[in-house]
This record gives sequence, structure tokens and C-alpha cells, in this order.
Amino acid sequence: MNTKEIIRAFLGVEPARRLAQLGADTFEKVSEIRLRADKPMLLRISGQDFAILEGSLVKMAQVNDLKRIYSPSVDDIGETLERISQYSFYAFESELQMGYITLPGGHRVGIAGQAILEAGTVRAWRHINGLNIRVAHSIKGCADSVLPHILLKAKRPLMHTMIISPPGCGKTTLLRDIVRQISDGVSGFASMTVGLVDERSEVAGCYQGRAQNDVGIRTDVLDSCPKAEGMIMLLRAMAPDVIAVDELGGEKDARAVADVLNAGVKLLCTAHGNSVDDMRKNPALAQLVNCGIFERFIVLGAPGQISGIYDMDGNYVA
Repeated sequence: MNTKEIIRAFLGVEPARRLAQLGADTFEKVSEIRLRADKPMLLRISGQDFAILEGSLVKMAQVNDLKRIYSPSVDDIGETLERISQYSFYAFESELQMGYITLPGGHRVGIAGQAILEAGTVRAWRHINGLNIRVAHSIKGCADSVLPHILLKAKRPLMHTMIISPPGCGKTTLLRDIVRQISDGVSGFASMTVGLVDERSEVAGCYQGRAQNDVGIRTDVLDSCPKAEGMIMLLRAMAPDVIAVDELGGEKDARAVADVLNAGVKLLCTAHGNSVDDMRKNPALAQLVNCGIFERFIVLGAPGQISGIYDMDGNYVA
């Protein structure tokens, strides 16, 4: 099954019928599908919102009459959620507490509605009124131009590296391909054992414990595990050469990084921001960045585009 058919199988009847109007090649460009009760069904492509009108995609900015655009009902969303959870919310309780469910293929469905709290922690959901299906796209080879600038001829050749970008610009996709390539082995460089802490199931995209995205043959994945705890677990049990984490940011994460460095393990991570200067001003990460731990910073601008690669002092490398 192609990506479109996998996702259609988990949609309610009417959203699935609308999606069926798109060709598989056209759908490959879609990064998100938004279903909100009584609001237009939107597809995100290259940072812009599109709707399906008479079987074709049209930019929402060009739509003058919203009545012509399909808007899912609460029942449509409920039916979709039942299919996604395979008619058993209980089976997906741990994922739902984090606000999402992962589908086969690594596609992730975020939910919006009324959270039910217990001791300050989300335990369940009700009155769910919105779903965001984030379509997983692995782009093998997207790290090819980056690798020569972050690898050395050494036993553990990876430099401590941070990927910086605003949301939606491809930092997770780039992280995934770097992990895959250094795990499988890059020609001319030693292969490495990678420990991946995939707190939000976005990098490996695990479904029922198995990675749906290719993250390499020497990669051990801790799925849905908090980053700080996961880094320590990997150090204690899996003897990694590299620890990779997505969206480093909290103070606990920064403290765990110190343990990683003290163990002589290389660090590969991503963080939200627009520049190295943003990281120097980040309350949780400033100390790590300013003391010269990271040997390389990769900054992304527009989706999939590398703005620059910088050394530990912020000097332009490539």
C-alpha cells in the first residue's frame, strides 16, 4: 500500500472519499491533513494550506466560498478516531496521554479536545474536536551534503552536532537521515552504534514497537521515552557511540547531556530556533552552547534548505 492508501484506511468514510480524489503522486507532497469539526479539511503542502475542490487541490487563500469546501462533522472525526484507535482507546492509552497515536508507516495523529487530568497529568480525552495527521516522509540522502562537515577520520567520527530550525523546516527529517547513514556506515568513515531517544515517535516512527522509518542497522530506539531519562538509560545499558535526540530544550535535558559527554559519547540533536544566536540566548541550552560543547551547528531556513553550517564559535563553515 502507498502512503495515501495507508492513511485512507484509517479515515472515516467521508474524509477517505475526499482523499481518494487525489492521485498518489500528488499526495506525496502532503505533510499534514487537518480535520477540525465543522471547519474545512485542510492539507498542508510546502507550508501552505490547500483544500480539495471538485477533485483538485486549491489554495485556501483562493477559496471565496467556504460552503464549497468539505468540513468534517463531529461524527466524521469520531469515526476516524475509532478507526485510528482500532476501536480500543485503552490499547493506545499511553500514546493518547501524550496527545497522539502513531499509525503504520510512522504517520502520527495529534488530537485536540478536552483533556481529563489526574494529579496534574493528562490521563484521557473527551469531546475530541480535531485531528492532525502528520504524514511521515523519509528522504534518504538528504544528509549527503552535510555529512562531510560533521564527520572526522576517527574511531568515533561524528562531531557533537546540533541541528537548528523553526518548526516544519525539516530538522527531524535531516536528523533521521544522519542517524541512518552513520548507523549503516558512510564510505570512508567508521560505522557507529546509535542510541535514539524518540520521545514523540517522530524520528523512527515506531508502530507496535517496530521502527517504521529506516534509522539504520546499528540503531537502538527508545520510543515514547522522555529525553533526559532515555539518554541515561542508553548510557547504562546499550553502549552507544552516539546518542541522538529530537528537540532538545529542557533543563533536565541539558543535565543529561553532561552525563553523555562525560561518558565520551557523541551527541546529535535538534533544537527550535532560527540561528546559533538563538541557542546562545536559550535559558536551558545557553550554557551548553556557550561553553563550546557543540562542534557543528546546522541551521535550516525554508523547508529542506540548509542556511549554513557553523563551527563551535559560530563561524561559517559551509
